[in-house]
Amino acid sequence: MPSPPKPSEYRPDTPIQGISDWLADPVQSADFPGTQLRFRNDRWAKAVGLSGLTDEEWLCHFGRFEPLDGNLPQPIALRYHGHQFRVYNPEIGDGRGFLFAQLRDGDDRLLDLGTKGSGQTPWSRAGDGRLTLKGGVREILATEMLEALGVYTSKTFSIVETGEELVRGDEPSPTRSAVMTRLSHGHIRIGSFQRLLALEEKAHMEQLVDYCLAQFPGPPPPEDAPGRDEPAVKLMHLVVERLADLAASWMVAGFVHGVLNTDNMNITGESFDYGPWRFLPKWEPGFTAAYFDHAGLYAFGRQPEALHWNCGQFAIALRLIAESPPLIAAMERFGPLYMEAVGRRWCWRLGIESKGLEEDGKLVGACEASMAQSGEQPDAFFYRHRVGKGGEGELGDLLSAYRAVVDSHTYWAEGAPESMVIDEVEAIWSAIAERDDWQPLQGKIARLRRMGDAHGAAPVPSGHTR
Repeated sequence: MPSPPKPSEYRPDTPIQGISDWLADPVQSADFPGTQLRFRNDRWAKAVGLSGLTDEEWLCHFGRFEPLDGNLPQPIALRYHGHQFRVYNPEIGDGRGFLFAQLRDGDDRLLDLGTKGSGQTPWSRAGDGRLTLKGGVREILATEMLEALGVYTSKTFSIVETGEELVRGDEPSPTRSAVMTRLSHGHIRIGSFQRLLALEEKAHMEQLVDYCLAQFPGPPPPEDAPGRDEPAVKLMHLVVERLADLAASWMVAGFVHGVLNTDNMNITGESFDYGPWRFLPKWEPGFTAAYFDHAGLYAFGRQPEALHWNCGQFAIALRLIAESPPLIAAMERFGPLYMEAVGRRWCWRLGIESKGLEEDGKLVGACEASMAQSGEQPDAFFYRHRVGKGGEGELGDLLSAYRAVVDSHTYWAEGAPESMVIDEVEAIWSAIAERDDWQPLQGKIARLRRMGDAHGAAPVPSGHTR
């Protein structure tokens, strides 16, 4: 997404109300003991016409969740199923969040405001429906870094500290609490379709496909694609294209999401729902982010495989309303689309012009080999080789054949890149936890946005908009 986003007036639009009676449950926000504003993303609030809210108005809407004018009269918690570490679970849904509002941006895209930590819902199971303040801070850092590196990600819109003390088994407790609002292009997951398959709700499946095609449009399938005029097949192609590009964007960013369950896969192809994420300290395909991922199912190098597998689960769900062969044909496009996206995005991050699939593939392989041998942190590697400089041996020969882009931003002359390794994340949190010092976080956000300006807009698949 180019920086900054395009400003817009506030334009409420709630098409999800047409399907919410079977897709979601009306819920209420928790009544928090306090609401202290800690972060408001005015950069993105301008894109949806909400930057003019006073801080008190902001807290009314994003701390106490009073409805926005002309918007959803009550929050709704979405119902879905999902494969969690490849084990099917029908007992999930929005357990500590809800969809709060829908609105249009300046490009007429439908955007959702959803929450995390807003209280219990019918899908909370044994959970308390809350979010730690540290979890909110980590999500700010993840989304700001990913946005700057060209990943199609949800945006952390608001963090409000809520005055509760939470007990968590995997971090020091009690700890401070918060409620987060995220801005995203959609709230529909692969798990939403899996639930409809499990319940054999064919009519609702058809309605959900139509909703996604209308609200998250994209280019038609290839001319030779079988069944290309069928709505379910059209959506299958779009999801494959989007998730192939998402997988590539994570790999080029050196990012490990950590929990790639089907209920964490957005039909829009957005990256979202950040828990145990990490950025690579070095190029290591087996690196895992989640301490509970003992088998390395969602390790860095296995992320494309995971997203491809999730596409397969989407195809299985769509078989309720479509034949298998055209869905399988769409699935078979994932690998080539992924490889093309890796080359395109790799060249973008290096500041050079792509030379096509074969030549870009050779370059990517040489870069990976160089990082694996040297142990250099990926952000440092891309920075040092920006516009094709600094290469030696085979890598140097390959880079010399590429044409550099015009690159005059002063960020590239400062000697060191921005990064987001775990030690820096913990240092930023420690300043907040120990001294209530938010300046390191604010400074990091400013520097990451400047890095995003230096990179410019990331290349996206043909016909897709972000």
